[in-house]
Amino acid sequence: MRYDQDKHHRRSIRLGGYDYAQPGAYFVTICTYQRECLLGEIVDGNVRLSASGQIVADAWVWLAVQYPYVELDVSVVMPNHLHGVVVIRDDVRRGGSRTAPTQGRKPLGRLIGAFKTVSTKRLNRSRLTPGAPLWQRDFYEHVIRTDAELMAIREYILANPAGWDEDENNPDFTKR
Repeated sequence: MRYDQDKHHRRSIRLGGYDYAQPGAYFVTICTYQRECLLGEIVDGNVRLSASGQIVADAWVWLAVQYPYVELDVSVVMPNHLHGVVVIRDDVRRGGSRTAPTQGRKPLGRLIGAFKTVSTKRLNRSRLTPGAPLWQRDFYEHVIRTDAELMAIREYILANPAGWDEDENNPDFTKR
C-alpha cells in the first residue's frame, strides 16, 4: 500500500485511552525529515547550533510562551533531532492562580504539532524554501511517571551531545 493511501489508517504509537492533555511530564524526541543534519554540529561534545538550529531552539521556547499551561524542562537541539521534557501544568502561570480545565489545554500531540508548524514556517521563510519539510511525520514520546525517571531522562538529554559519536541518529555512527 502506498503512503498516501495508508496515511489515514496508521496505527497510533500513543498509549490507548491516555489523556495527553492531563497534567504531567512528557519526554519527547522529534527528528528532522530524513534525519538530515541541518540544525548544527557537535564539536568536542558540545552542540554548535546552525542558524536553522537556532530557529528551532527559539520555536521550542515559543511553545511555553504561547501556551501558559506548558512548562519546558531540560532540552537539547542536536544536529538532526530535538530531545525535550514538556510539562503540562494544571495551573496557568499567567493571570493568577486560576486552574485551567483539561478541555482548554491542547494534548501533547497538538502542542508538538504547533511547534513543528511554527519552526518549519520560520525556517522555510529564512531559507526561502516554502513548503519544504523540516520534521518527520511523528515523534517519540514517553510519559514520565516518577521523579527518579525524570532525573534519569534529564541526565540522558544533557549527556546526549557528548554521546553523539555513539548515537544511532548520527549518520556517521556505525554499529560495532
